[in-house]
Amino acid sequence: MAVRIITDSASDISQEKAKEWGITVLPLKVRFGDEEFLDGVTLSSTDFYKKLVETDEIPKTSQISPYDYSEEFRKADEAGDEIIYFSLSSGVSGSYQSACIAAEDFSDNINIVDTKQFCISEYIIVQRAVQLRDQGLNAKEIIDTITPELQKAHVIAVFDTLEYLKLGGRISSAAAFAGNILMIKPVITIEEGVVKVIGKARGSKNGHNMLMEFVKKTGGIDFDKPICLAYSGFSDEILKKYVEDSKVLYEGQEDKIQYAVAGATIGTYTGPGAIALAYFEK
Repeated sequence: MAVRIITDSASDISQEKAKEWGITVLPLKVRFGDEEFLDGVTLSSTDFYKKLVETDEIPKTSQISPYDYSEEFRKADEAGDEIIYFSLSSGVSGSYQSACIAAEDFSDNINIVDTKQFCISEYIIVQRAVQLRDQGLNAKEIIDTITPELQKAHVIAVFDTLEYLKLGGRISSAAAFAGNILMIKPVITIEEGVVKVIGKARGSKNGHNMLMEFVKKTGGIDFDKPICLAYSGFSDEILKKYVEDSKVLYEGQEDKIQYAVAGATIGTYTGPGAIALAYFEK
């Protein structure tokens, strides 16, 4: 009996990476006006950011339906596989509940895990599960191992602009204007399954320093587990600058770092130019 790992596109795991890892990534839907796309399937990250900067309206993302989950669960169930679905946080989406509803129609070999994360912190949790699967662990053993590790998964990100938080109604126009004039860079993390602003840095350099301080505060990076860096937009130049400025964090461990592009779920609010780091604490 094989272990089949399923997740969603909020993890920023590309379809190419999913194929490499032998997992399934179910796409969320992204709507620009009257146009609807499948995240990472009919809408690439490059095309998403092109559309994002060309519109004055914030795009909408919608959760995966119980029907879509049922279709995927049925394939795995008929193959006799054990199934683990790693969901984006129930604190920001109804996808977890939709998956639970769908799972009720199948046998007990379908396991639904609320990661309490999304973006690249969900990415590293899924990658950790892949490592455990490849070590020969069954579904129960994977879940028993990874459940206590969920509390040690962290993500921290620095946004380059407040404009998209304004468009999404997260902050006022006045606050966005003042922040952009003062070169304020919001620094965010995910706690208890929801986004939390933990600081406001003046300029990119201070933002990078806050990322380093956050890593130190949480006890440092466990390089025996997955680590991922990501950027939003069209260029990784800002990310390369961050890696250079904070190389003391990764010295001698550079080959263990995964890189990703932030997709629609978080990119809707970051806009281009954000960077993020996800890791398990020691």
